[in-house]
Amino acid sequence: MIRSLVLVGLLFMATNSGIMQAADPPYRIQLDTITKGYDGMPYDGKMCYTQARAGIVPRSDRDPLIVVTMSPMLLTGSDSYFAIHEMRSGDLGKTWSGPFKHTDTLGRRPGGKFNGNPVEVCVSDYWPKWHAKSGKLLGTGQSLRYANNKGPINGSSRDTTFSVYDAEKNTWSPWEALVFKEGKLQYSSGAGCTQRVDLPNGEILLPVYYRTEGNKIAESKILRCGFDGKKLTVLEEGPALKLEVKRGLTEPSLAHFKGKFFLTLRNDDAAYVAVSDDGVKFGDIKKWTWDDGTDLGSYNTQAHWVTHSDALYLVYTRRGANNDHIFRHRAPLFIAEVDVAKLQVKKATEQILIPEKGARFGNFGVCNVSENETWIVETEWMQRPPQEPIIPVVNKWGAEGRVYAARIIWQKPNKAWDKH
Repeated sequence: MIRSLVLVGLLFMATNSGIMQAADPPYRIQLDTITKGYDGMPYDGKMCYTQARAGIVPRSDRDPLIVVTMSPMLLTGSDSYFAIHEMRSGDLGKTWSGPFKHTDTLGRRPGGKFNGNPVEVCVSDYWPKWHAKSGKLLGTGQSLRYANNKGPINGSSRDTTFSVYDAEKNTWSPWEALVFKEGKLQYSSGAGCTQRVDLPNGEILLPVYYRTEGNKIAESKILRCGFDGKKLTVLEEGPALKLEVKRGLTEPSLAHFKGKFFLTLRNDDAAYVAVSDDGVKFGDIKKWTWDDGTDLGSYNTQAHWVTHSDALYLVYTRRGANNDHIFRHRAPLFIAEVDVAKLQVKKATEQILIPEKGARFGNFGVCNVSENETWIVETEWMQRPPQEPIIPVVNKWGAEGRVYAARIIWQKPNKAWDKH
């Protein structure tokens, strides 16, 4: 059953919550709950869904098939993921089927040993996206290595991974590792939680981040890739984007708007943005700020883009929203328009996409479902800071392990819609 809350023309008054008054946006937000808990059952306090993202499969003369992938996570660990699950809808989210487990193709695999203990490798941080040129739903992500279920092995290698969806059989191909020539990307690279851009000729601009062995500082770059409907191959590596601060630059996400390419990047202390003419070579990074020059307050988590033909939007979390009780201030989830000339966020346009109910957000995806709707799919991550690691089944905030679809319904059709 879908629980739907329609938020029409919300105005947020300036209060001590830190949420400013916003003008009427050129869209309305419809907030749906796709599922909640684990395996469709009420939240049990042991597992929750994370990393939920939607992709579509266009169909002639009817609504597209919407495919939502989700990673079950063990709450007693840190980023301890298991085989990807899937929900499906053929009627624009009115009804859903699933969850379906893809244990054989998107599940854990044996990966040798570490300190004498068996290692399992799991695909994670997955993002499905329709590739129009090949007519395939292509998922990208990264692999993580586990010697126990406390979390990924510290400093271990990772692969950039991909898998292809068979819409007739509703199955995914076994995940594969992207092959690199000798160089920095061979040891530990991933397209984990990264938003890609597909070019009209079918080439893919895939953001990745990587570390060399023994190095804690990550760098980011764009890979120009070819995709023939089955295999993803690297055609070109862009220059590295670097920041020698704590863990460097991670989880880069890319957007194309009015002839320019925009890249948002995660750092422990702040979020950054860069711009490019070709989507491969970028200028200097710039810290995200409001249009008054003050810090946006987004840090140590990912941000992604919503692109409309008339405007470019950033989706993010931030400090200063009466949310000090939330891990890394990762709720509520916000959206605001970007000043593309100044690379700043327009404060007066900020809206809440998904309200805070005690659980963190920050691991989400964006999908253009049609020229009239863009969806942001997000989960309630049922862990809090270390002093209270698991949110109880019954809690004072109202979190229930939900998987949300925040549906942006545009007033004007999105002429830039590319069925992606």
